[in-house]
Amino acid sequence: MKHTTAFGLLVAGVLAAFACTDLPTSDSDTQLRAKAAGAQRVGVMTQNLYVGTDVDAVLAALMSPDPNDDVPALFTAIETLGKTDFPTRAGAIADEIARERPHVVGFQEVSEIHINLNGFGVPVVIDLEFLPIIEAQLAARGLHYTVAATVKNFDVTPVPGIQLVDYDAILVNTDLATVDFAYAQNFTYNLGVIAPGVELKRGFVEVGAIIDGTRYIFVSTHFEPDIATLDLSGLRAAQAYEIAVVLGDSTPAFVMGDLNDQPGTPMYQVLQQAGFGDVWQELRPGVDGFTAGEGYNDERRADLSNEHNGFTQRIDYIWARGVGHPTAGLQGRIKRFGAEPSDKVDGPYFKIWPSDHAGLVAELLSPVALGRR
Repeated sequence: MKHTTAFGLLVAGVLAAFACTDLPTSDSDTQLRAKAAGAQRVGVMTQNLYVGTDVDAVLAALMSPDPNDDVPALFTAIETLGKTDFPTRAGAIADEIARERPHVVGFQEVSEIHINLNGFGVPVVIDLEFLPIIEAQLAARGLHYTVAATVKNFDVTPVPGIQLVDYDAILVNTDLATVDFAYAQNFTYNLGVIAPGVELKRGFVEVGAIIDGTRYIFVSTHFEPDIATLDLSGLRAAQAYEIAVVLGDSTPAFVMGDLNDQPGTPMYQVLQQAGFGDVWQELRPGVDGFTAGEGYNDERRADLSNEHNGFTQRIDYIWARGVGHPTAGLQGRIKRFGAEPSDKVDGPYFKIWPSDHAGLVAELLSPVALGRR
């Protein structure tokens, strides 16, 4: 391995400016740089799609001892849902995918929403399924992404006539990668039943994809957030540990998603101890990289109308293992999407953000010249 140091210096030199920028780089430029460095490009994106309303407020109302706050909370949530217009937001997310062309995309909060308020004397019927909408938006842009795996997390009916189903999903760009296998499961440890008709559970999806002859493992997940005054950091650590056990020593591998914990927490430590590196921290140390807020307020509104993003926490991640060079380390770039006012789009009533979370897009160089398969 006498050429290891020279290889690392070559990669670092070619990518010095590339790793420091937040601007997109064209596929052709990236592929040329990867080829010149004896490495291959791996593009990964994660995005919490956002159900479109403040579900936490509804759950808090359902969990409270006062039964009179349940229906008002549900009706407020439905009103907000109309303002956040998922088809419009899906178009903005599809535009970002078209710009970046990642090999693999992980989505969280992939929702199905079925509402029929005729029983309440209100002539409102809503049937909204996120996955077919975003698939159609991608196809309209000439993109070929297939749904490689989904996991149903929860299917709740808090009152008759209102149903919310939550999924995680992984999509693979079939122009650039081939699906080798797909797997999905719910976690052993979940919060469980918190109110009549409301059982909260989470899970993850795992996909093996062949990119230029190398198999990479991708996991997308959404760990359980704190609810009201419940601190669920221990539950999130247990969910992270279950993923680490399922993956074993598989490499190269990625874990991505809305993990609902900040750096340094037990969840974070579990993934570090499993050999994964926090891609944002490695490529952009010292840059806050906030992706979400701490509740809805004037700076972060459930209807996505806030002027500024209102992000105060970094809880969305891309983790990588077995991708960085042994001496040069991880090479590439990572950026946020949906964090700048220029990312907002025209909604039915006002400009809205693509989601209440920023997405992450990483483009990494994997040193396949070392024979890692």
